[in-house]
Amino acid sequence: MAEARRLVPLALILLGVAALFLAWKLRAPVEFILALRATKLATLVVVGAAIGAATVIFQTLTENRLLTPGIVGFDALYVFIQTGAVMLLGGAAQAGVPVVLRFGLEAGCLVAASLALFGLLLRRGAGDILRMVLTGVILGIFLRGLTGFAQRLLDPSEFAIVQQASIASFTAVDTTVLAIAGATLVAALAGALRLAPALDAAGLGRQAARGIGLDHDRVVLTGLALVALMVALSTALVGPVTFLGLIAASLAYRACGTWRHGVLIPAAALIGAAILVGGQFLFERLLGLQSSLAVVVEFLGGLLFLVLLLKRSAR
Repeated sequence: MAEARRLVPLALILLGVAALFLAWKLRAPVEFILALRATKLATLVVVGAAIGAATVIFQTLTENRLLTPGIVGFDALYVFIQTGAVMLLGGAAQAGVPVVLRFGLEAGCLVAASLALFGLLLRRGAGDILRMVLTGVILGIFLRGLTGFAQRLLDPSEFAIVQQASIASFTAVDTTVLAIAGATLVAALAGALRLAPALDAAGLGRQAARGIGLDHDRVVLTGLALVALMVALSTALVGPVTFLGLIAASLAYRACGTWRHGVLIPAAALIGAAILVGGQFLFERLLGLQSSLAVVVEFLGGLLFLVLLLKRSAR
């Protein structure tokens, strides 16, 4: 298919920046440095691919290209979980929890809370999806306020632990956790590609999709479950990265020029991964800066959101 060929340049770009990230100024001990770089590279790819693909699906289901999954409160819930764990266990005990167990609990809590939100608010059908989004926004504001209050009760050392967890970090990721997240992401992407034809129809709108015989409500709930899983994986792995998906999805729509999700989903995944790998290469290897890549991505994504919002308002 001609549209699918547009994925080839995107894949080559990702391979190119990945090779640069691994090989740039590689010195002895080569094996040790390569292992560290490979772990960070895999982390960047997993997070970027998960957020990019999830955002395309979420925008289709909500029929709005300005929204990202983070708008329903994933980041606020994650920081709330971190704050609650430090308050209940203490900073030292929280840090002593096995990494795999902590990752599983955090990802499980995020997925369970998301599915509860989607299931409760969409039990009457996918026509209530706007109410679901607005409820997620309100819950996010509530959780941020509650988290801010709780953080004021923490000791300075414990507060620093929570603050560090609130900013996405791509360093020191456990390889076992990374392998679990990568395998789960592959399964989720396979499910998303299998759902792609139904998403194509769902993109026509609820009434039109039901008119051609699509079980629109089932597709929406299945798609939102995949979104929840992918965003929960990336958030539990490195922390919240809210606006990366908006950048990746916007570039995917422009690069592919199609509405077929069989192309858009892998395109957004490739672009999201390339943005993170290329950005980390630029910061670490070329500029030698220690600034957080996530902060820069959030800043640029926020600017893009404002631009898209103003362009839509101008119409």
